[in-house]
Amino acid sequence: MRWDIFCRVIDNFGDIGVCWRLASQLRQEYGLNIRLWVDDLVSFQRICSEVQPALSHQSLSVGVEVLHWTKDVDGLVAEAGSAQVVIEAFACELPSSYLNAMVQTKVAPIWLNLDYLSAEDWVEQCHGLPSPHPQLPLQKYFFFPGFTDKTGGLLQRAEQRCLQQHWLAHGGRQQLLHHFGVPTAAQSHQLICLFAYSHPDLAALLRLWGQQTEPVTCLVPAGALVEQLRQLWPELIHTDVLQLGRLRLQLLPYLPQQQFDQLLWCADVNFIRGEDSLVQAIWAGKPFVWQLYRQDEDQQLTKLAAFWQRFTADMPSELEQRLWPLWLHWNNQQGVVADWQAVLPLLPDWQQHCTQWHSRLNLQGDLAKNLVRFVENKFILTPNFPGKKKLLL
Repeated sequence: MRWDIFCRVIDNFGDIGVCWRLASQLRQEYGLNIRLWVDDLVSFQRICSEVQPALSHQSLSVGVEVLHWTKDVDGLVAEAGSAQVVIEAFACELPSSYLNAMVQTKVAPIWLNLDYLSAEDWVEQCHGLPSPHPQLPLQKYFFFPGFTDKTGGLLQRAEQRCLQQHWLAHGGRQQLLHHFGVPTAAQSHQLICLFAYSHPDLAALLRLWGQQTEPVTCLVPAGALVEQLRQLWPELIHTDVLQLGRLRLQLLPYLPQQQFDQLLWCADVNFIRGEDSLVQAIWAGKPFVWQLYRQDEDQQLTKLAAFWQRFTADMPSELEQRLWPLWLHWNNQQGVVADWQAVLPLLPDWQQHCTQWHSRLNLQGDLAKNLVRFVENKFILTPNFPGKKKLLL
């Protein structure tokens, strides 16, 4: 059975990050025949170095095929044909030639719109609902990642927690920081991963970290924030390391997904942005601050508030009262220095809550498994489907 996943890269790494994780997991854990259609192979290459942007069709070492989705994709569609399962990631809208290929198949494909992650209540009501195409004899299903068992769940590799614990127990943190060029003396500092959008209070926050009693090592993966840092401190144009008092600030290159995930596992606090890094920060089980992509009229704050309501269930009241201003002000571009000072003494409680929440979410099943089960159930109900007796699971 062939699965096709379509991805338009909107936010550099978020969209392709989710799609690449999903494609890899479906291939490696379920043995499915996966093709990933991507419009921006340059961004894809930054998180998966073996991608060759000049190729229109290539196979990667994990066994996933990658097809370049360009404006002139009709010829590639005619050659490749459609799949039995089609995932339209984040409402990216399939090419018209591919829709026509879907119509011409003997058995209509299972077509899903894998939507954005949200904690809002309406997601549970919409998850799994069908939507007939207005002109073609095709039906699409809405599949929502989420934080409850009434949604599709979150992406997580099999045995991820065991892999993380084994890696940390066998010196993974020291090896990774050594690979990044962090001196041995700085490896024992409080470690902060800063992967964020630009923020007007960034300089003040970094100077505060430089004044803390405990030394801080702050690692900044490549992205939009690096440009702001170079404007604030022009010397970062020529060097990747800056010492601000007791703060050691270091810029990192674009990281493959595995190294990015390991960085989240290592850090004492993770500042993360977007959907893909949020999910990985949750599974890291470390204290984190989530920054959403800014929308008109601050509509992202509604999404933030919905997530906060789920995240803070069973959170100690004092921690919730001190942590919320940091999250809110980090998202609405206000000052955060006082907020950080207020929450820092509660870091052990923050750590404990993130560990417990990770364990609760782990019980609802991961997104890939839920997708496979959903597709399997739909095919069982499909008339004349030739593979009914040989199910996916």
